[in-house]
Amino acid sequence: MANYNFDEIVSREGTNSIKWDAREHIFGNKNVLPLWVADMDFRTPPFIVDAIKKRAEHEIYGYTFKNDSYYNAIIGWMKRRHNWEIKKGWISFSPGVVAGITYAIESFSKPGEGVVVQPPVYFPFFDSVKGTDRKMIENPLKLKNGRYYFDLKDLEKKVDSNTKILLLCNPQNPGGMVWSKNELTELAQFCLENKILILSDEIHSDLAFSGFKHTPVASLSEEIADNTVTCMAPSKTFNIAGLASSILIIPDKRKWLSYERTTGVGHLGMGNIFGSVAMEAAYTFGDEWVDEMVQYLEKNYRFLENFFKKELPEVRVMKPEGTYLVWIDFRNYGMKDKELSAFLAQEANVGLNNGAKFGSGGDGWMRINIGCPQSILQEGLERIKNAFKNL
Repeated sequence: MANYNFDEIVSREGTNSIKWDAREHIFGNKNVLPLWVADMDFRTPPFIVDAIKKRAEHEIYGYTFKNDSYYNAIIGWMKRRHNWEIKKGWISFSPGVVAGITYAIESFSKPGEGVVVQPPVYFPFFDSVKGTDRKMIENPLKLKNGRYYFDLKDLEKKVDSNTKILLLCNPQNPGGMVWSKNELTELAQFCLENKILILSDEIHSDLAFSGFKHTPVASLSEEIADNTVTCMAPSKTFNIAGLASSILIIPDKRKWLSYERTTGVGHLGMGNIFGSVAMEAAYTFGDEWVDEMVQYLEKNYRFLENFFKKELPEVRVMKPEGTYLVWIDFRNYGMKDKELSAFLAQEANVGLNNGAKFGSGGDGWMRINIGCPQSILQEGLERIKNAFKNL
């Protein structure tokens, strides 16, 4: 029996929500149904809300440190959920995964050195590379039988001694691949042989679907762990991105110290009181909630898949293995990215993520967020159907 109600509609309007209150600014249409930015429309779990309220009752919010219960919650979660044994001394803080990626690039490479990205991929990766004045090396994923795969032959051709970092998206955003142990091992061995540090974004690690299991790349072996920096957070899993609290797990002590020096200059390591409280509560009490939520996401995906098969068979959907983001192929309609985005926003009144922003291979695709009550998802899909039927 389910203990949580994911069908509940919670109004987010009037809360300065980027997803809901910035619709007119972002899409030029205040009436769009927003199914884009990667936060969910589910109520934050009660054990997190209660922990924040309890801390808020003490009406002094001064400087704080992270105690053992905070670290033990993280360590316990990684062991229970991912069979990954980590140590307190590996854990460092970042206000967000993108911030952590950016500071890590600055910590472990120099301006002008190469950083590999694998498009189509989470587009802030591009900003992190360009913004730190590193050389971007694109190693596009291979699309085969409706799924993406690493292209190691292409990667081998493009890297050299000046290539220092590979940005890995695991699970993959926007395609939803939960990379297998074999896939990750092959990529990690290549990086070891070529002295390329893996900087792994694993923010969606808790959202693997039935039949799939997330593998932290650093859990593959001790040697691979020492060549990996893993970025994680409860923000996507528990819908608390606004609390700006993430972690980097860095097993190699020298790398950990290097990252700590980089963030220490800006005094970023303390974070905020309520983000720390929320993270500890999430990783202590969150197992049942996550299990139910992922089941609901799978139900939403099946609904979406069946809807397009029946109502708009010209639209092809990449079957996700995890995450609450689905990659949708509209290329049969012959629209380029700007035309497609404008059509969906202005004619269908639906706000999705433009596929071209995710880099090579994204033109003609759109990313949809299914982390919402199914009634909202259904309304969005009906709007899309009606707009294309009226073409």
